[in-house]
Amino acid sequence: MRAALVSATSVSTVAPVSDAAPVAFHRLAVERTYPTELSAAVARGAVVVDIRSHVERASQGTLPGALAISADLVAERLDPSGSGRLALAVDRDVEWILVSADGASSHGVVAELHAQGLRRVTHLVGGYDAIRAARLVGAVAEAQHVAQDVARVTAH
Repeated sequence: MRAALVSATSVSTVAPVSDAAPVAFHRLAVERTYPTELSAAVARGAVVVDIRSHVERASQGTLPGALAISADLVAERLDPSGSGRLALAVDRDVEWILVSADGASSHGVVAELHAQGLRRVTHLVGGYDAIRAARLVGAVAEAQHVAQDVARVTAH
């Protein structure tokens, strides 16, 4: 179950519901994934992308099984029409989960990717800090498709 995060900049219209005060309608801007949903998302094929800087990964720890891509390159790498795309970026419906240090910086990156037309990009609430607190650091590497990818890469 994903919750929608409503961005403060996404107010589109104000319409009266009754004779009472008007209610603002918000366009859902960014979806998010909770740490408790991470294992299930990865099991169904979601690709986890660690957008923390090298310095953050060195001090906080790695996220085994996740793709480590800096935040400034992630839009280029996940865009299926881009020349610098990853082989996994086959279309705009790939499910991506972005992980930042505390969850805050990934929110803006997800909004940018949605603007590019990527439909299934979420950010992890609480980021790496939440994954570590929930003791789920190994959850990504345990997924079947991640194990198969690792086996393919290491077989060469």
